[in-house]
Amino acid sequence: MKKEFNEELTIILPLPGGLLSPNCTVGSIGGRFAKAGAIKKYRRLAKKAVEDAQIDTAPWDLVRVNAIFFFKQKRRRDPDNANGSLKSAYDGIKDSGLVIDDDYEHMKRGEPQFLYDREFPRVELTIEKL
Repeated sequence: MKKEFNEELTIILPLPGGLLSPNCTVGSIGGRFAKAGAIKKYRRLAKKAVEDAQIDTAPWDLVRVNAIFFFKQKRRRDPDNANGSLKSAYDGIKDSGLVIDDDYEHMKRGEPQFLYDREFPRVELTIEKL
């Protein structure tokens, strides 16, 4: 019996800023431009992180993405908002060509974990080929 190993990739990104939160509303044209710029930048960061890994087996048909958030401070966090703030990162992963699409048929999203690191706040996204 041949045993297959699962490929996976972990990318490290800065914590998504407040403009990327699903709760962030923009009431002005300047605010909309700022939000669009933040989305575009975060999407590019995720795309570049995946491309830098030079995965030869892409595109993957089905993946699971697990997020671990490392915050400076301990406090309660909302897992739905955390996953929502990563939408542009998921788009960047798709843009990189690693996965066929970022819909639920091709990209499963795990429940985010919240840990603490005062020195290096970040989010680690582990993309596992299923």
